[in-house]
Amino acid sequence: MAQVIADRRDIDFVLHEQLKVEELAEHERFAEFNRKAVDLIVSEARNLAVKEILPTRIDGDRQGCRFDAGRVAVPDSFHKVWKTFNEGEWLAMTEAVEWGGQGMPRTVAMAAADYLNGANFAFMMYAGLTHGAGKLVEQFGSPEQKRLFLKNMYTGKWTGTMLLTEPEAGSDVGALTTSAARNADGTYSITGNKIFISSGEHDLAENIIHPVLARIEGAPAGTGGISLFLVPKIRVNPDGSLGEPNDVVCTGIEEKMGIHGNATCSLALGGKGNCRGTLLGEENKGMRAMFLMMNEARLLVGTQGLGCASPAYLYAVNYARERIQGRHLLKSFDKAAPSVPIIQHPDVRRMLLTMKVFVEGARSLLYYVGRCEDRIQVTADADTRAKYQGIVDFLIPIAKGYVTDRCLEVCNLGIQVYGGYGYIREYPMEQLLRDCRITPIYEGTNGIQAMDLLGRKLGMNKGKPVMDLLGEIQAELAAAKALPRTAAAAAALESAVNKLGEVAMHMGASAMSEKVMTAFAFAHPFLEVCGDVVMGWMLLWRARAAAEKLAAGAKEKDALFYEGQIRGAEYFTRALLPVTQGRMRAILAADPSMVEMPEDAFGGK
Repeated sequence: MAQVIADRRDIDFVLHEQLKVEELAEHERFAEFNRKAVDLIVSEARNLAVKEILPTRIDGDRQGCRFDAGRVAVPDSFHKVWKTFNEGEWLAMTEAVEWGGQGMPRTVAMAAADYLNGANFAFMMYAGLTHGAGKLVEQFGSPEQKRLFLKNMYTGKWTGTMLLTEPEAGSDVGALTTSAARNADGTYSITGNKIFISSGEHDLAENIIHPVLARIEGAPAGTGGISLFLVPKIRVNPDGSLGEPNDVVCTGIEEKMGIHGNATCSLALGGKGNCRGTLLGEENKGMRAMFLMMNEARLLVGTQGLGCASPAYLYAVNYARERIQGRHLLKSFDKAAPSVPIIQHPDVRRMLLTMKVFVEGARSLLYYVGRCEDRIQVTADADTRAKYQGIVDFLIPIAKGYVTDRCLEVCNLGIQVYGGYGYIREYPMEQLLRDCRITPIYEGTNGIQAMDLLGRKLGMNKGKPVMDLLGEIQAELAAAKALPRTAAAAAALESAVNKLGEVAMHMGASAMSEKVMTAFAFAHPFLEVCGDVVMGWMLLWRARAAAEKLAAGAKEKDALFYEGQIRGAEYFTRALLPVTQGRMRAILAADPSMVEMPEDAFGGK
């Protein structure tokens, strides 16, 4: 059975034919990243992923992490690969060279991450959390904190985490009880318990740096009184050497449905009254700082979802070509007719095409968010920077929430294509589904993403980000309508875009009225329809780029790929967007049953 992660032809198409990433080399910041350099980076990421990381996926799942008296051992195979990964400087691809990064465009890093996370995202979580924690140090740390921690984190010598969740607070971060008391030397004594801490304890690195949310004694209640602290597992001396262990103790790890190779820890801070940390940023502004890491983390979770869905699709389509079962439908009554590959059966083709459009659309969306971030980096004009930042902010809950919902659906369909074989351990599909299941839950459940989209992002800056995004979509609609092969798909998407505008106005008004409860009951359906329209835009964009290549006389080896792009957009706009239109009508109807239902009427007692 071939080991697959992602389709290189599709990655190249998104980078070069859809997003034209080589245009970034026209700017001084990314001058060295021409097409040759970009292709080399993607090739090297693929080699590392396929040859080194992918073999750890099954091993990491089956051996898992082991807990013993406060210590955690990762799967044995992770150690060698972690060393190779860090020697290649993959942890901080987009960061400055002076701190151990490669300074590459975010779009290119997204393509590399496509392979790396697709190989084994439980392993890659150690790197992803470290990068996010390092970003907090880079953005909010004092010169001393940067000197002591940043390069060690960006080079993978030390790792990082994110300590938010507590047993009683859960997603309600403002209800946390972890406290911080000022010490005479400028440090803080931290006391509290954190749970569900990914990568919270392990033996991959000599030190683990914990950004911790806590409340300074006397600070206001709620999120407005939360501060952020840097708490190392091993204290760091002024000369950068390691000192004595801090009072941070792992009290256990979770037995989980998936991602067994990543340690999900419970941590006790200050159990002996000796946990020391330093303030990161300003007092009572910890949540503002943490949201910087949150945006990056949520985009990473979307990439993790794709990292499960992409191989699930490739495994499924290859299996469907090889699995011989049943006669062709048109010869079903001919007892002499031979059995055929299941890819010839209509329902299997429906599942495969559904998987294909969601995988390819998700890839384009995630890379597009990276492309917007690159535009921000190379643009001097403040208005242009604000425009693309607004688009990024609006798309983050979609890139996390909608993408992971759809990627989970892809993994589920993959098992269905395999039939009974998909359900057993011998084949890769069941692990991909188990691993993927966490992605709609952590870094803010998809229900929270929906609330964020409706409650914060829709009305942000008086709705300008939404209007800017719609402007981008309208430009693509105009280009696609001008081509015979994509005109019909463009017209179908345009109808959905117009309807979405009506739905957005309705939802925005309802969320500010006495119908606020009903509005938020429909927040997740609203996230779904926004995601469907954005997905349709990405697929239409792909189809238009493909149609232009075909019209210009594409080479025979590329023609089938381009035809697949056009057919995918046709399927999505003709077969799936009508369902979206139905969801929009349901949202506009605003049935209040969900909020008017008496609690006891739900039953269950």
